[in-house]
Order: sequence, then C-alpha cells, then structure tokens
Amino acid sequence: MAEQTTLPEGVGESADAPHGNATGPGRQPGAAGARPDGAQPTGAKPDAAVVRDALGVGIAVGLSGFAFGVTSAGSGLSLLQTCALSLAVFTGASQFALVGALAAGGNPYTAAAGAFFLGVRNSFYGLRLSQLLALPRALRPFAAQWVIDETTAVTLPQPTRRAARIGFAVTGLTLYVLWNLTTLLGALGAEALGDTDAWGLDAASPAVFLALLAPMLKSTTERVTAALAVLLALGLLPVLPAGVPVLLSALAAPAVLFLSGRGKGAGRETATKKWRTESTRKSVEEDR
Repeated sequence: MAEQTTLPEGVGESADAPHGNATGPGRQPGAAGARPDGAQPTGAKPDAAVVRDALGVGIAVGLSGFAFGVTSAGSGLSLLQTCALSLAVFTGASQFALVGALAAGGNPYTAAAGAFFLGVRNSFYGLRLSQLLALPRALRPFAAQWVIDETTAVTLPQPTRRAARIGFAVTGLTLYVLWNLTTLLGALGAEALGDTDAWGLDAASPAVFLALLAPMLKSTTERVTAALAVLLALGLLPVLPAGVPVLLSALAAPAVLFLSGRGKGAGRETATKKWRTESTRKSVEEDR
C-alpha cells in the first residue's frame, strides 16, 4: 500500500513521494518535480546518480552468473537445466546452494529444500519493498521476480520513491539480463575452463553483497547484530542443511535488541533511583 503523507493544500499524492526523513510532525518533503519552481527538494538524488549506482551493482553482480553457469555444468546439470534455473529462480545464493549440494553428491530433494530455505529471505525483502515502491497491482507479480539481495540493497537507501523505483528497475533489469547471459556463457565454456574451483568464481557474488552491506552498518547496534549473525551462521554451517544457518542467523537481531533494551531499562532504573535518593536527601535537609 502507498504511504500516506500530509501534503500542502492543492498538492495531490505523487508517486515520487519520499519514504524517509520527515521535516516536521506528519510532514515530509516533496519529491523531485513536486515543487512549484521545479527545483529538487533537499535530500533528493539526481536520476543519473541513481542509474549510475544501479548499473554498477547490476553489472558487477550480473557478470558473476558466469561462475554459476560453470559450477552448474560441473555439478552435472545440463545446459537447459542450468539456464532454466537462472531464468526461473534468479537468486544466486539459492542457485549456488543447489548446485553445490548436487556437486557434493547430496540428495536432490535435500539440495532443493536447502535452496528453498535460503530463498525465503526474499519474502521479507518483498514486504519492505512493497511499501517503498507502491507499484500498481498489475506490475507486482513481475517485480517480485527481481526482489533479491542486490535490488533491495540499492532500493532501500534511496531518499524518494522515484529514486527507489529507478534504482529497483535498473538494478533488476541489468542484473537479470546479464545474469542469464553469463549463465549461458559459463555453462557453454565450462569444459574449456577446466578446474572451476581453482578460479574462485563462486566468491564474486558474496563479495559484492558484502561491499553493499558494509556502508549501511552505521550504528554500534547494527554492527554488533551483523557480527553476531555471522558467528551464528558460521557456527551452525557444519551441522545444519544449506540455507538453514542463514535463516537462523536472523535471530541475532531480536537478541541484540532485547539485550539493548534491557541495558537501557537498567540505566533508566538506576537514574530513577538516584533521583529519588537525591529528592529524599533534599527533603530531609529541608525538614531540619
């Protein structure tokens, strides 16, 4: 559903309405093009800058589809099966988890289950992006195919809905086209490449995602949550099926928030006791 904002009289709701940084109680700055003088509002991001950032992410990650094509072919999947996975599934982590499990001799059903669990996180991305993008109902089923780590990372920091839509669309389109094209090339060139493990191509996509995530960890709470999530995922990785450790690592967020809330509560309680003690002392002195 579209977000509700309080706009000046005579100005209707715009698809460019921002989704953050209110300038006053119940009011938010207008989006680009909403001001009568045509100037961009404070905090707006030029369309060219959004497109540039989105293209950078889409191209960088899209090229890593070559690694998936090579790995998938090496695991025994046919060219048709490899390309069908990229076209229909289109979530790199789940695809790598599936072919990795198959290459290790795992049961196909177990491998598919692990890939499914790993892809569940995209559903949570969709809940947030649906509010920010506020797309027409007819477009939502098509946009859902592009709800992945990279499009989410590009869309969330955008200051206006217009910028968010541009970032999502450009990243999704660029990544989808390149990912599928390089998957095809990788599957075709797997035999000529030789030992695929020696190239370390499977590390390209996670490396790009970490580069996107790191600048977003601005507060101590966010950094502690990320560190705890990493420790949980690494600790559970040897004992649980692929995909499950990543899901369970999300427990780091409520754990850190709970401990942080207890710490603040204890601090407030201490301050209250100190204030009461001081008030009592002053009352006693006044009675004397």
